[in-house]
Amino acid sequence: MSTAGTEKAVREGSPAKRTAILDAARDLFLRQGVDRVSMDAVAARAEVSKRTVYDYFGDKRRLFLAILADASDSVTIAVRRAIDEHLADDAGITTVPQLEKALAAFAIDVGSTMHSAHYAAVFGLVAQERLRTPTTEDDLVTAPTEEMTAERIGHFADSGLLDTDDPSLAAGHFFALTVLLAYERQPVPDHADPETFRRAMVDGVHAFIRAYATR
Repeated sequence: MSTAGTEKAVREGSPAKRTAILDAARDLFLRQGVDRVSMDAVAARAEVSKRTVYDYFGDKRRLFLAILADASDSVTIAVRRAIDEHLADDAGITTVPQLEKALAAFAIDVGSTMHSAHYAAVFGLVAQERLRTPTTEDDLVTAPTEEMTAERIGHFADSGLLDTDDPSLAAGHFFALTVLLAYERQPVPDHADPETFRRAMVDGVHAFIRAYATR
């Protein structure tokens, strides 16, 4: 998972209008391609004036980057919340089986956000733009997610439950074995089987533990 810069909206304005514009633009961009969608079309779909779209986002490129930033922020929030719920210092995790159970719960929570229709649409939009412009550096921002997960893996390595001197690499392996593999197997969230998805998270965490747990 990689990162790229994003830009702030010109002004925040009404959260409801901002969400409506982002939802409308994301759907239109994905269906028709960013270059083929006019700001008039976005305004009509969002049921706001074109002036409002420009006031909130400035131009189409900033609107596109705001869609990426919005999806990236939702995952960052989900990871932070899942860490607080399952992997915090006071979670009482003192054995490898307890850690495996907590990591599975963490993976299911985070994976549910990253495997949602909303996030999948943005992921598809990025892939579409990369095909159109191979040199683009625009992407979903995943560094905070990776850093927070690496910090927790480092914590459990320090506590003697995991064996790694490179928590960042271990975090990459963790996501590859769980969220990314599940997405590869069931790329369309609306058609995904929840139990198959949950099983993929549990199996992926088990493989991670087999590779990284202290012997």
